[in-house]
Parts: sequence; structure tokens; C-alpha cells
Amino acid sequence: MREFEGRTVLVTGGASGIGLALARACAAAGMKVAIADVEAPALAAAVEELRGANADVLGIELDVRDRDAMADAARQVEARFGPVHLLCNNAGVGAGGPLQEASWADWDWTLGVNLEGVVNGLQAFLPGMVAHGQGGHVVNTASMAGIVGVAGMGIYNASKFAVVGLSEALLQDLAATGIGVSVLCPGFVRTRIFDSERNRPEEYARPPRTRTEADEARLAQIMDQALAPAQVAELVLDAVREERFWIFTHPEFEDVIRAKCELMTAAFRPAGS
Repeated sequence: MREFEGRTVLVTGGASGIGLALARACAAAGMKVAIADVEAPALAAAVEELRGANADVLGIELDVRDRDAMADAARQVEARFGPVHLLCNNAGVGAGGPLQEASWADWDWTLGVNLEGVVNGLQAFLPGMVAHGQGGHVVNTASMAGIVGVAGMGIYNASKFAVVGLSEALLQDLAATGIGVSVLCPGFVRTRIFDSERNRPEEYARPPRTRTEADEARLAQIMDQALAPAQVAELVLDAVREERFWIFTHPEFEDVIRAKCELMTAAFRPAGS
């Protein structure tokens, strides 16, 4: 998908962080922009901002876990803008902590947003993208946590590893359709992922984990060194233009990935050895 002008994009989690940066970048490229988000005030502010920049924008309040709501979002976008060409399944949350301390609520909420949200987006939008025959692209937001497991991030790891595997299969499934696929695997970006609890539904409520002063200091250090969402958005659009599958934003993780691959290949042994 090399041309953006006049085409339509749908971005989930589009009211903040990477999602909002993607919406801004797509609007600047001349696209018609639909953003979906569960946070109503942030969504309203994002729509107002984009309209102020003369973007053709539609805001949809949406919990990506809701299949019916996602299907309705597809109908709204089609009615307003016509066919969708770029689908960015970006909404995500993070529930941290050791797995031995995890609750069913942590699992259900995180997988519901990070994995089922991607599935619901594909189910609602992909058939129409294939049917219109105009080509397009799907970007699924995973994470470096979808490549390498990390202590204290097991649930998040599980959700993002699943998105990576799903995306690899999707690339092959869509090979003959003219629709490309990319999987975004960022490191730390200046988003509110560490404040995901603000959007935790009541049915998944649990006592909040207390952050120590050391935790807060570490988070502040991470955010100081994190990439700006706008930088990530530009990398995504470049990857879409060039039809690249992997989108890695942090070169410093290359050695980690190489070491993991070397350990994996070293684990293969000749039969009977």
C-alpha cells in the first residue's frame, strides 16, 4: 500500500499514545481517519484536535472486547468513509506482576483487549477489505514482549506472543489478496501503558498493586528514555509503504533477539544424538 491520499484508516486505541500518533500521521498523509477508543473524554479531545487540523475524522467509542460493537464500528466507518484500506489493531493494556500472583481477572482483561481485540478487528473489517479489491494493509500492534518473555510480564507476554503468531499466519493467508501485513514490536514508548488500570472494567476489578518509590523512579527513568509516539507512527507508515512485515523500533534489542535465535538453533540436535 504505497498511496495514502484519500484512503481510509481505522485505528483502535486511537485517542492516545501510539494510536493517536498513527491517526495524526495518517491524517497528515491525506487519509480519512476513524479512531476508536474506550476512553470517551480522550476520544472527544482527539477528534477535536484532528478536526482542528482539517482532518476528515470519525470518532467511535468502543471497547475492542465487544464483538457486536466492533461489527457496528465497521458499519459506521463504511457508511461515513467507504471501504477501509488500512486497519491498525492497536488498542492494548498491561497487567503486570508475577504469574503466581495473577488473578483470573488479570488474564481475562489483558487477553480480552490485547488478543481478542485484534481478533475482533480482523473479523469485523478484514472480509470487507478483501472484498473491495482495492488492496490495503493490516498493522497489528504487538511488542518486544511478543518476542522475548520477561519476568513479571507473563500475561502481557502471552497476549503479545499470540499477536505475533497470528500476524505471521495472516501474512500468508493474505498473500494473494493485495493486502499487506505488518506486526509492530516496539520497546518502551511514551504512552500511558503503565496506567492501564484507569480503563480496567469493574467486572475485572482487583486491589491495585502498590508501586514503591523505587518502582516509580524506575518508571520515570524508562519514560525519559522512551521513544516519542510520533517517531513510532512514522516508522509504521514507512513499513506500510515498503510492505515490510516486522516493525522494530528499538535497535538496542537486536542483540537480545540474536542471542535468543542462537539459543534456539543450538537446541536442535541430529536425530538420535
